[in-house]
Amino acid sequence: MPNTHIVKQFEEELKQIKEKVIRLGGIVESQIADAIKALTERDSPLAEKIIQRDHVINGLEVEIDELCLKVLATRQPAASDLRLITTAMKIITDLERVGDEAVNISERAVELNREPPLKAFIDLPRMAEASQKMLKGSLDAFVNGDVKLASKILADDDFVDNLNAQIFRELLTFMSEDPQTISRAMKVLFISKYLERIGDHATNIAELVIFMVKGKVIRHMALDE
Repeated sequence: MPNTHIVKQFEEELKQIKEKVIRLGGIVESQIADAIKALTERDSPLAEKIIQRDHVINGLEVEIDELCLKVLATRQPAASDLRLITTAMKIITDLERVGDEAVNISERAVELNREPPLKAFIDLPRMAEASQKMLKGSLDAFVNGDVKLASKILADDDFVDNLNAQIFRELLTFMSEDPQTISRAMKVLFISKYLERIGDHATNIAELVIFMVKGKVIRHMALDE
């Protein structure tokens, strides 16, 4: 019969892992929101703060990774607990990369803020909001082991991809009509691509959640499968 104290300790460690992943997710979400704010409100000091805050994300990722490795080594978990820990380790990699995309957006915002505005930003904030919603949803699915919510995130990715394509077409028209807009339009295109990648990372997390709950790898499979 397992030692009750050891079981409780193990449960506490698993809870800690989940809480730290959610904390990392919250920091990353606020980085995205602030990066878009820095862009739309032409707030370069805010963009610089986001770039400087990136080390907090990197530090927390290392901390969670070390905790997961310690639990794997000392507890030797089986089946679902093992999947939860290995899933958490993969999720934090995606979250760290989302943090990098927020830094990329901020760097482009600083550059764009030095020049006259190209146009009013309408679709980029919509895209950012959708990507953030996907990210939050995928993390909620992780905490609650919610396959239905995770599956919805996979379907939501199309909306972000379509907005990216729409922004690309619109900026192509700008550049062809006025070559002087090319440099600024390219930077906006980069930001659109960064946001699309954030949606991709949220999708990765949702796929990992489905694996965690069902023990089934769904990457490269059609949604209806």
